[in-house]
Amino acid sequence: MVADTHRIRTENCTAEIYIDVFNKRLRVDDIRGNMVEAIEKAEELIQVFQAEKLIIKGRQEQYVMLVEYGFKCEAVIEGYFLGSNLFFFCKYYTNERRTNHQWLQEDQIVKQVLALEGQKQTMPPADYQMKKCSYEDVDALASLYGKVFQIYPTPLNDPQYIRRTLDEGTIYYGFQTNGVIVSAASAEVNSFYKNAELTDCATLPEHRKHGLMKILLEKLEEELKLADIYCAYSIARSLSFGMNAALHQLSYSYRGRLMNNCYIFDKLEDMNVWVKNLSKG
Repeated sequence: MVADTHRIRTENCTAEIYIDVFNKRLRVDDIRGNMVEAIEKAEELIQVFQAEKLIIKGRQEQYVMLVEYGFKCEAVIEGYFLGSNLFFFCKYYTNERRTNHQWLQEDQIVKQVLALEGQKQTMPPADYQMKKCSYEDVDALASLYGKVFQIYPTPLNDPQYIRRTLDEGTIYYGFQTNGVIVSAASAEVNSFYKNAELTDCATLPEHRKHGLMKILLEKLEEELKLADIYCAYSIARSLSFGMNAALHQLSYSYRGRLMNNCYIFDKLEDMNVWVKNLSKG
């Protein structure tokens, strides 16, 4: 189920809120006006939808008030708001959602990733062709995502969902061999704030030895720079050494971890936040 957008509006504030029933979470964007009223309205919706986690995309000037109201900053994206920083503030409403038994293991993975040296990128075999995906590829992309992810925060196994994201400006690149797309990634563009999330990274297991994902991410970065977008970020499964390593080796910086953030595969997973300023080359 895709998150539904709901507008909070009172006499003294407005905000956008995304109601994500599948992942039992709500996310509040673009709070304007009275912060306290916006938080109160969001927490009313937490009760209505029986959500377990509330995320607020906060700004520096809202930091102290959000801490006062029980929120914890879990991650940062530099330059998200037309050059100013985004702070992910989170609050939990069940003890189970607030509990994590893999944190030390995930810390160790980050430590190992940050110790890696850069690797020279090699090109894949000649029978792998990179392409910018279009509407004609939605069925092939949905098939790929359905094979790689049994459970995912968004319904990427639905061609109509992918078509809708293309309508909204998301950019997809993929590698195909023998006429089949075997690896893909996307850039979800926020044209108002001039940032993009590199996401939906998937490669079939038998094709992962060729380093396809790094090449796709670099191509997406090129597209973003052509569109004058320099704030790029990605949110990777904290237990995935390979994906976190790929981002580190592409000069992304680790900027925190969103705990019990979404369902992937068979359980709630923590997600690491990685950020890159594309203007630095």
